[in-house]
Amino acid sequence: MRQIASYVFTAILSIASTLLVVRAFPTQLISNYLVNTPEVQAVASEVQFDNDSRSFVTAAVNRVGSAVVRIDTERTIATNYPDPFFDDPFFRRFFGEDIFPRLPQEYHLRGQGSGFIIDRNGMILTNAHVVSGADTVKVTLKDGRSFRGDVRGIDEPSDLAVVKIDGQNLPTAFLGNSDSVQVGDWAIAVGNPLGLDNTVTLGIISTLNRSSAQVGIPDKRLDFIQTDAAINPGNSGGPLLNARGEVIGINTAIRAEAQGIGFAIPIDKAKAIKDALARGEKISHPYIGIRMLTLTPELAKQSNRDPNTPFTVPEINGVLVVQVMPSSPAADAGLRRGDVIVEIDGKAVTTAEQLQVAVENSRIGQPLRFRVQRGEQILQLTVRSGELQDARRL
Repeated sequence: MRQIASYVFTAILSIASTLLVVRAFPTQLISNYLVNTPEVQAVASEVQFDNDSRSFVTAAVNRVGSAVVRIDTERTIATNYPDPFFDDPFFRRFFGEDIFPRLPQEYHLRGQGSGFIIDRNGMILTNAHVVSGADTVKVTLKDGRSFRGDVRGIDEPSDLAVVKIDGQNLPTAFLGNSDSVQVGDWAIAVGNPLGLDNTVTLGIISTLNRSSAQVGIPDKRLDFIQTDAAINPGNSGGPLLNARGEVIGINTAIRAEAQGIGFAIPIDKAKAIKDALARGEKISHPYIGIRMLTLTPELAKQSNRDPNTPFTVPEINGVLVVQVMPSSPAADAGLRRGDVIVEIDGKAVTTAEQLQVAVENSRIGQPLRFRVQRGEQILQLTVRSGELQDARRL
């Protein structure tokens, strides 16, 4: 019994001593114990806490946010509505002058978009459709300052424009490299959607090289970056950032029927022509003047079974010519509706996108050797690419 009592006394004394030490040095003791616990060390190695808990999104936006601007435009639209009945003096005398109000001959259309400063002296990148046809352009900085904007250059096929404001030592956005972007990368959209200034949305890069035809704007010459970062009207012209706050794209398009899908022009496209646009130069875009579709044997068979099809389609892989524009390079070379293009300069083409890229990468006036199947015939035709801007003036 004495021995048992001795063990109990020793245990009570140890517990009492421990409690006294914990009361005297609680923080240090518990901290040392936790740090030396293997489980806690494993968690600590994965989670690093510091005094600044802000995210990478905050850092990215802080890097470029002050360079993002709001662009307000106004243009005068002439109605040109014919009004012979209302203007007839007989009816006005009979019914009275106030019965038929005169229709306005013009009205003012206001628009809004975004942009970002790329030069400390006030050069701004935005979308062409934001400022195209505008009579007045007003640029408002994040700090509230407003400037009159001068549209220096517009390129409709690439939907890019450069606007200049008079300023000095302005904040600028850092232009990254869109070629290094990968699917799954972070995407941060900054702009002024729906009139809500300085709005930031976050998503990822959904896919790359989405053609303008797939997006639903076939008149453009673009391969878009697709993102699920929310892009709404008013975002157009604003920057799409990566996780480091570098501009990788220019937000430019949404699809009305889509949800959670937006598109941006790769910044490398803009970097290639921004200086020329700032100088007011026209950007050359080769074209041949056809409407086309990607053809597969399955699509051809389906078309040929339709009794309303105006011509028989070769059941092969290639690019089907749906329409040839009058007086175009394709028309001059002898291309016809129903032809199937299978090669350009000895390289096989199986999609409309491949053909578009081949033409876009050519020079104005450069001869392109087309291998074409027309019914059972195989033809070799030479098409010299023309200037798209000249075609639009015809």
